[in-house]
Amino acid sequence: MRIVIPGGRGQVGTVLARHFHAQGHEVIVLSRRRYAAPWKVVLWDGETLGPWTSALEGCDVCINLTGRSVDCRYTRRNRSAIRDSRILPTRLLQEAMELLANPPRVWLNASTATIYRHALDSPMDEWTGELGGNEPGAPETWNFSVHVAKDWEAEFFRTPLPATRKVALRSAITFNADPGSVFDVLSRLVKFGLGGAQGSGRQFVSWIHEADFVRAVEWLIAKESFHGVVNLASPNPLRNREFMRALRQAWGVRFGLPAPAWAIEAASLFMRTESELVLKSRRVVPGLLAESGFEFLFPEWPDAARDLVKRSGVLAALREESPLSSGNAVKGSTV
Repeated sequence: MRIVIPGGRGQVGTVLARHFHAQGHEVIVLSRRRYAAPWKVVLWDGETLGPWTSALEGCDVCINLTGRSVDCRYTRRNRSAIRDSRILPTRLLQEAMELLANPPRVWLNASTATIYRHALDSPMDEWTGELGGNEPGAPETWNFSVHVAKDWEAEFFRTPLPATRKVALRSAITFNADPGSVFDVLSRLVKFGLGGAQGSGRQFVSWIHEADFVRAVEWLIAKESFHGVVNLASPNPLRNREFMRALRQAWGVRFGLPAPAWAIEAASLFMRTESELVLKSRRVVPGLLAESGFEFLFPEWPDAARDLVKRSGVLAALREESPLSSGNAVKGSTV
């Protein structure tokens, strides 16, 4: 297959590009900047049509991952960048595909599990899950994230492409062992003795192991019955306190200092990020994947955490042997 990944220079894009390249597929990443990679990198600006559109002509799959990282303070300028970096490239790709003689047969577009409401009471699947936005007591920043997600999906589905099947990926956090990943950041907290419960510890964490993420993407490509929105998450979200306990155990660390909500807020301000990333309860489950017969390699977080610890050790050994081996791991997403 020929697989085009706009915005594929970030963590998730690198996971997918690395996997499909290793499988022998032709991988083309659309990126604002050139970077060293074993797959082909084509420049685009995410805003205007150009020579990059030839990469889409006759390709099998487009996986759009464009979007500015949400790991920042939601200032007016950053809000505009977060929204525009998702909406505008999605609109541009639609425009480009409408001009192609042979558009991709399937277009997977990134979305987010954050679109669901803060959920402590019940799991959120594709049929009964309740979307968030303007919830009583929810911080205004949480509502902003939900509205961006809704607008993003609305733009993606606004105009049908008769020859192209569209699927929006409502992804939970994808955990991989690359440097700078969420797993790497949380693991460093654990190693420094700061890996206790965050906030109340009651909020749910939705997650997916990188191996299951790429397998789920392959599943969605192969199964032509899939269209519309699909949750990409482990079937077993768990409370933050349990999530952090399992991570500590995977690293062999007995104790972790908890971080109350006020400390999370203060740290978020100092680190120029938002507390929503930690304090919002995401209890998302993969209803459609489960119904279709997809089987997870890592349905439980303790097993996934132990595997990621092993993978991080292998990667560390490889980096010691070759300083260039991890050059493709880049924090965040990019257009």
